[in-house]
Amino acid sequence: MSRIGKQPVLIPTGVTVEAAAGTVTVKGSKGESAYTAPDCIAVQVEGSSVVVSRTDGSRHSATMFGTVRSIINNMVIGVSTGYKKTLLIEGVGYKAQLKGTEVVLSLGYSHDIIYSIPVGIKLDVQGGTTIVIEGIDKQAVGQVAACIRDFSPVEPYKGKGVRYSDEQVRRKEGKAVA
Repeated sequence: MSRIGKQPVLIPTGVTVEAAAGTVTVKGSKGESAYTAPDCIAVQVEGSSVVVSRTDGSRHSATMFGTVRSIINNMVIGVSTGYKKTLLIEGVGYKAQLKGTEVVLSLGYSHDIIYSIPVGIKLDVQGGTTIVIEGIDKQAVGQVAACIRDFSPVEPYKGKGVRYSDEQVRRKEGKAVA
């Protein structure tokens, strides 16, 4: 049995959780989020915590037990404090601009890359070289950050490209002239 799944999810003040017919709705200061749990998992709100349990002994319920608990925990954190990822753009002429609901990235290609910002994600460009991605959905924030990073991952020789703010890039030595 999952050790993570056994732990109850604590509900902070200012957050309300409703669980009915397998659907969990979490409301907080940052917004509202909903999730439908599989039939093999039961979710109950008991006082100031959410308890996840298995309804049967199937293998599928064992695999989903800890996963559902983690998803609900991430929803509670998302609506109370939110999630944030920071990307850094490095390189001569590499920059980003925010235009309405799109981000225009100049990453050394012959054309600009236009990325549409999904609903529920707040994106801010600071100084043209720093992109801050915020939202209540952990998966969506991480996916947007990964998509933007994939346009030009950091190369190991000059360090040009898009990287996470906490990412360490191992630099390689170039060709030595004899």
